[in-house]
Amino acid sequence: MKIVKAQDMDMKREVEYGSEEQNAAVRQIVADVKLEGDAALLRYTEEFDHVKLDAGALRVTEAELKAAYDHVEPSFITAISAAADNIRAFHSRQKRNSWMDLQPDGSLLGQIIRPLKRVGVYVPGGTAAYPSSVLMNVIPAQVAGVPEIVMVTPPATAGKQGIDPYILVAAAEAGVNEIYRVGGAQAIAALAYGTASMAPVDKICGPGNIYVALAKRQVYGVVDIDSIAGPSEIAVLADDSADPVYIAADLLSQAEHDVMASAVLVTPSAEFAAACQAEVERQLAELPRRDIAERSIADYGAIILVDSIDEGIAAINRLAPEHFELVVQDPLAYLGKIENAGAIFLGPYSSEPVGDYFAGPNHIIPTNGTARFSSPVDVDDFIKKSSVIYYSKEALQANGEMIIELARREGLEGHARAIEVRLSGD
Repeated sequence: MKIVKAQDMDMKREVEYGSEEQNAAVRQIVADVKLEGDAALLRYTEEFDHVKLDAGALRVTEAELKAAYDHVEPSFITAISAAADNIRAFHSRQKRNSWMDLQPDGSLLGQIIRPLKRVGVYVPGGTAAYPSSVLMNVIPAQVAGVPEIVMVTPPATAGKQGIDPYILVAAAEAGVNEIYRVGGAQAIAALAYGTASMAPVDKICGPGNIYVALAKRQVYGVVDIDSIAGPSEIAVLADDSADPVYIAADLLSQAEHDVMASAVLVTPSAEFAAACQAEVERQLAELPRRDIAERSIADYGAIILVDSIDEGIAAINRLAPEHFELVVQDPLAYLGKIENAGAIFLGPYSSEPVGDYFAGPNHIIPTNGTARFSSPVDVDDFIKKSSVIYYSKEALQANGEMIIELARREGLEGHARAIEVRLSGD
């Protein structure tokens, strides 16, 4: 990892969302699925996943879900069940209620909160399977009251063996039983527009590769989406009270995700920076996903030297990282100064994977600096709100002339007259 001064570090990272060729390919796939439905799904599944299916085999059966339990360890079932309980408990505190407010003039104002009716969850395959992402997408939707949750995942997340059994068990533990073996941009299009086998949804969430991200961006507006996620990020602000072995391990925990993942250490101690730099190299040599992590560290890793903890916090607020660890003496004393971070981990034992898997807060967090204006996935992502306005006769008489004044200042005479006829009629 390179060591640089804060003033020499570019705090912005531009992430390109696909080449012209990738965007064109996604547009074609989405158009084909919209037009042809299942036929296009099956064709692209054979082309990209090398799995030949018929329409009747798209949906995962109850028998397959039950059989998946025979292929995972009891310890995994215990862990995923406990994690689900923690995630559900955390998100249950985010629930909102509808409200009504009766005014003295007899008018009634309020807000009705309803869950979305149907949500689609994308679970990727590829270089790694992520059962934890099943929980993080599904449980907040369930807490919000979404009655229909459908999951899609590529048909060969476990190679020729089919869908990874850990993904299926996580889905079953979360209570999802409508699952389709389809992935890529074609799965996003099917969720958005529907096919003969799959009813359309109101919102699509879940991570995926560049083709999934581009497809989500394309169908946004037909359906809602969670976000266009960039590569994973971690930033650590640590002083020399921290253990360099711990910090190096945490940096590598994100670097192993993707060659474009970003791992940044901010510290006021040159000695600590050097110790972490050496420790990253030592641990890299023993990491199973070394090739990925090594490229990430070389291209997007950095150690930033600052003059003080306060200067380090200013650097963190400019970075607005997805994951932020504050490992200094008395971290709670600085918590109020952290303005831009998706998830904040305090102290030496709050390692980032604690949040990824088990603590309860959601691990689907804004990336690429968007923590400046957006938030982790929560229950609010799966609700919709309707305003309620009941105006009494007395309220309209009292306020009608002001409404007319505002309407005419905007040149909307029809608006003004809609009020005027009621006042003149009275």
